[in-house]
Amino acid sequence: MTDASHTSPPVHDGKMSLTMKIMLAMGLGIVVGVVFNTLNIAFINDHVVAGFFGMIGKMFVNALKMLVVPLVFFSLIGGVAGIGDVRVLGRVGTKSFALYIATTALAITVALVLATIIGPGTGFDMTGIDASGISAAEAPSVWNVFAAIVPTNPIAAFASGEMLQVIFYTVVLGIAVLMLGDRSKPFIEACDYMNEVMMKIVDLVMRAAPYGVFALIAKTFAEQGLGLFMPVIAYVLTLVAALMIHLFITLPGMLKLLSGLSPITFMKKMRPAQIFAFSTASSNATIPVTYQCTTERVGVDESVASFCIPFGATINMDGTAIMQGVATVFLANVYGIDLGLMGYLTVIGMAVLASIGTAGVPGVGLVMLTMVLTQVGLPIEGIAIILGVDRLMDMIRTAVNITGDAIVTTIVAKGEGKIDMAIFDNPDAGTTGEGEAHLPDHAIA
Repeated sequence: MTDASHTSPPVHDGKMSLTMKIMLAMGLGIVVGVVFNTLNIAFINDHVVAGFFGMIGKMFVNALKMLVVPLVFFSLIGGVAGIGDVRVLGRVGTKSFALYIATTALAITVALVLATIIGPGTGFDMTGIDASGISAAEAPSVWNVFAAIVPTNPIAAFASGEMLQVIFYTVVLGIAVLMLGDRSKPFIEACDYMNEVMMKIVDLVMRAAPYGVFALIAKTFAEQGLGLFMPVIAYVLTLVAALMIHLFITLPGMLKLLSGLSPITFMKKMRPAQIFAFSTASSNATIPVTYQCTTERVGVDESVASFCIPFGATINMDGTAIMQGVATVFLANVYGIDLGLMGYLTVIGMAVLASIGTAGVPGVGLVMLTMVLTQVGLPIEGIAIILGVDRLMDMIRTAVNITGDAIVTTIVAKGEGKIDMAIFDNPDAGTTGEGEAHLPDHAIA
């Protein structure tokens, strides 16, 4: 990878950037969705919203998901080989794990403090709330969570997308490859080539992003509408406020404190990944875009990003933890139950544990919330109150989740000397004149 490929300014020809196209598609999707929801015409609901929009949105999300496992495998093999030292790999893993746990605990603490101050749910009227069909998920033991990291069948883990198992197996395979020395060179070169192929496919999928984002956003707002917010407006505003505090104050503050890098520059470069996360509501589906932004736009070395990004998408759920904190306080106020200090500490501990053992897919936050509510003695039927607005809230918190992943990855890379500051300081890095994401020179050499 040559410096010139990132430091020389691209030639702009006046075309709209991909990021701008996606943002316009998102705005247009909101408008169209709200209009369709207001019209409430059966033909539009069945054939346009659920039919056409649903098809386009699902195709787009599936296209992203199909990249996740092969991209993680090939990039992580190259990453382990690039690090070249098992001790350095262990240090990167330890740092990232500690930071991910710390950010999740910090996120839910911020949520609990803010929710306690605001007090959403006090005096809430439960009349008309249908709580049928709500069942609790079993809370995993910490021992089972860590035992499940080791796959009994690697092929099954790859097929089902069990990311912690995929990461564990790939790291072990990468270490074995290192131990074989020069004999592994052809295999490593093949994995590097396949990683470049996967990144090229990411480029191709991103070209369809404005259409996929429009369909996903329009379908969500057409089905949900804005009326669902009014009964739980205090919960929604408290949750959004906590998410924004974590996104724009807590996480950037950590980045500045622990790496010395500019949070403003970082946030600008991560905007495409945040928009993708908002649209898909899936940390796992956004892995290819998050990986591309951190390596090509932020300048994180692939050897670090290939491990930290998929690892974070699996165990780091800052936004989801914030939802659990706010929802727990909200429901405690609704039912008039005083949690007390031990209750709040239990919420923090359960949120951290659940985030490690739960996949980063849409709607998983509600599953995790049932575990938390069960542990603190709150009726899980209360979830029915916030169920209607959860999809839209899920979109926001997923954007927070992947931002946390990228910030921890950047902090670890900076500490290991694995970040290219020429790329980080170049506002045009990772884009061409058309604003499309591009491959580094070594991918086309």
